[in-house]
Amino acid sequence: MAAAAAGDKGPFSRRGRENMRRTGPWFNQILAKPVLDRAPAPINSHIMPRAAHPEHTLPPGFLMPTLSGRDELPLLGLTVLAVEDSRYACDALRLMCHRAGARLRRAETLAAAAAHLRVYRPDVVLIDLGLPDGRGESLIRDLVTTGQRPMVVLGTSGDPAGRGVALAAGADGFLDKPLESFAKFCAALRNHLPGLMPPLGEESGVRPDPLALHDDLAKAAEWLSANPDAARRGYISGFLLGVAHHACDAALAQAVAAAGSYDGFAALRRLVECRIKATSAFATKQGASPLP
Repeated sequence: MAAAAAGDKGPFSRRGRENMRRTGPWFNQILAKPVLDRAPAPINSHIMPRAAHPEHTLPPGFLMPTLSGRDELPLLGLTVLAVEDSRYACDALRLMCHRAGARLRRAETLAAAAAHLRVYRPDVVLIDLGLPDGRGESLIRDLVTTGQRPMVVLGTSGDPAGRGVALAAGADGFLDKPLESFAKFCAALRNHLPGLMPPLGEESGVRPDPLALHDDLAKAAEWLSANPDAARRGYISGFLLGVAHHACDAALAQAVAAAGSYDGFAALRRLVECRIKATSAFATKQGASPLP
């Protein structure tokens, strides 16, 4: 009796076959086809293409330039910390690092640089000598005497006299502002890291974001309107001189040089306000010079 009851259970028992007939032919076709005859569907076949045969080469131009080889990324793998208060100057550096394959981080002040260096170990540190909260050469001295010295420490400034100051503090080298030559930037690092590949292709300049120039000018205008003391004026003048060099603005550079007098300082404020209006309009138009 128990055996008969057990035989009445399951899809292939007498009762199960009767149920199959009642459900229609579609269910019979499913069970009639052996499971092992059905080939399993490939996993993620729509997003995991089969690897190409080693002898199959891709057509020219198929790969993106930044992925086609290390020779086109001469600084591939390097990490760079830029201690730079000018967003416009740092954007030029960002474009060069991106083109060369390096990773870039920015610290705007000495305090921000110290915070970065507590948790971040860059291969290259590029330090502007004029910073809002102190002199860049003090950071250079700290870095070259620390037990975890970066591979390369470079100083930078729009003032040519900064070269001697940076080298005396222990910097490995110096970059004159404006930072606009991709080839010179790579060559400066290759002098201290001989294993780097030279850049390929023709030399071409970089064009930083005009919004970054607008931000630098707006920041300087805020400082100028706060009636700064003599020490603060010295820093602002150095900041604006670097911005003028990067923007190729000879008139702004001349106004900075004449800002020592009361009339010269007032003229500098007016010119900065004029440049802010020009860059505000230029920020929405690519391809035209923002400076008269």
